Amino acid sequence: MENLRNFINSLSPITSGAWEAIQPLFEKRVLKKDDLLVKSGQIAREIFFLESGIIRTFYRKDDGSEYNKAFDVPPTITCGFASLITKKPSRVNLQTLTESEVWIANYSAFCKLYDEHADLERVARVAAELSFVEKENRELEMALLDATQRYELFKTQFPQLEQQILNE
Repeated sequence: MENLRNFINSLSPITSGAWEAIQPLFEKRVLKKDDLLVKSGQIAREIFFLESGIIRTFYRKDDGSEYNKAFDVPPTITCGFASLITKKPSRVNLQTLTESEVWIANYSAFCKLYDEHADLERVARVAAELSFVEKENRELEMALLDATQRYELFKTQFPQLEQQILNE
């Protein structure tokens, strides 16, 4: 759980009182390769801190083809963000690509602490801002780079990811 605390503090430092309030919300789970954390069509209710492993976010089209939206490597927080916010069924899947250790918390319970702990709301805002920047960068890459350039960028951003996935 110390990795979670360090990650949160790297986004924006929190008080010991805030840490004591969120600790009970998080439960550690070890997931197998190919486990789904969020499934398309279901309403997302949880946030995930990835301590080890790899998670992909992807869309599945009606014809069964898949489009990878993002890859998450530790340390990071991931979730079905649009579904959490809108309370509508998720359009994406979050799936482990390797055995993974995650800390899971109920999003609504986390948000209820904002009134008592403004530092937690600040952490959530910073995380959302960083997520927005990543999304905008991916959109620019899709618009401005060809497939070969995107693949080379992927290998630079995630140097061991391809090998880790192949070894699993």
